[in-house]
Amino acid sequence: MNSGTSSPGAGMGDDTDLYELLNITKGASKAEIKKAYHKAALSSHPDKVPDEQRAEADIRFKAISKAYEILSDDDTRAMYDQHGMAAFEKGGGANGFSGAGPDLDDILAQMFGGGAGGGGGPFAGMAGGAGGPGRGRKTKGKNEMQQYEVTLEELYKGKTTKFASTKNVVCSHCHGSGGKEKAKAKECETCKGRGMSTRLRPVGPGLVTQETVPCNTCSGRGKFYADKDKCKRCKGVRTIKQKKILELYIPRGSRQGEKIVLAGEADQDPDDEEPGDIIFELVEEPHKLFNRAGADLQAELEISLSEALTGFNRVVLTHLDGRGLSLNISQPSGKVLRPDEVLKIAGEGMPLKRSDARGDLYLTISIVFPEDGWLTSQEEVKKVREVLPKPEAPETAPELVDEVLFESVDDMEAFGAGSGDPRAGTEWEDDEEGVEGAQCAQQ
Repeated sequence: MNSGTSSPGAGMGDDTDLYELLNITKGASKAEIKKAYHKAALSSHPDKVPDEQRAEADIRFKAISKAYEILSDDDTRAMYDQHGMAAFEKGGGANGFSGAGPDLDDILAQMFGGGAGGGGGPFAGMAGGAGGPGRGRKTKGKNEMQQYEVTLEELYKGKTTKFASTKNVVCSHCHGSGGKEKAKAKECETCKGRGMSTRLRPVGPGLVTQETVPCNTCSGRGKFYADKDKCKRCKGVRTIKQKKILELYIPRGSRQGEKIVLAGEADQDPDDEEPGDIIFELVEEPHKLFNRAGADLQAELEISLSEALTGFNRVVLTHLDGRGLSLNISQPSGKVLRPDEVLKIAGEGMPLKRSDARGDLYLTISIVFPEDGWLTSQEEVKKVREVLPKPEAPETAPELVDEVLFESVDDMEAFGAGSGDPRAGTEWEDDEEGVEGAQCAQQ
């Protein structure tokens, strides 16, 4: 009997042979079952037939899919081989099978989204879309993403912290069913056991779109328990709140944007095979002294005018681990430290993860000039002039010399003010490109 012989429509019942439906023998291996399913599903897919045959093809496609799900699982295949489709009828019934073993309604609800066991035979509700490939248990729950702010000191030294987490866990009293022991769930009348409902959503003036969403009545399960049959502990929710102390370890040398994963610590869901993870994304707080780029650090080093001219030997900064860093700088032959000059200290940057190596520290020189009035007499002025280099005289002196008066100003705001010249004031550099553009336009 090939896969295109009979049509397993509404009349399919206990005499349905799943092996014949997939055109395989009872001794077929899992690989042979999978191959036969792909071949049968491809030939029976609703998109591959004319419109007038699509409804029948849709029913057959879902029947083939469910046949594959039963025969590809060792447990359900053994149940089928022993009892046939009667094993999947509500209440069982083959050779007293209903009185032993797991609740078949729950098994099929997990496999087919709650469509089986609700009446109408083992393939009831197929035309309505319940079940089919992709409707079974999810492999893993949803991950929870959180940002975690850390200081540069914590990233330099590493950090371990403990915190309390309250999450949903599967109710141990009802094992995630939501109902009392031996209680039976009722099919949801709103979604007819499908677990999904269709609604219209506005997307613009006079425009709507149709979307399929989980049913609000049964929370997407396709069935629910009456109030008297709900689990006393979880009240039918299937999960309870549990508080747990978790430990977060941040390795030294970690960087902005890196993720720390606490595996399996997200909320549990009875429909998931395993819970998701809690994932912390590191957010590095700005530091008042250091700037970071990769494993390197940069800081500004303020020195006095005297130190710039003569050198120094002192602690210049406190590092991220609390150590003081000392520099001994002597200036032979009158060498001078100048503003924005950079000193590199090898091996004093950030540590590299899983290594003893470190980056480098770059110190940018900033010279602090003396306060006004630091020279109190003409005698002191004379001594400084004698020590400092003499200014170079111009090669040719002008014939006419005027002695002019001056005043000190804070900025260039008044430069060209009111002239309309784009080079005026502090906007000169910002407006330079606009001036060139205007000149080009006039040519």
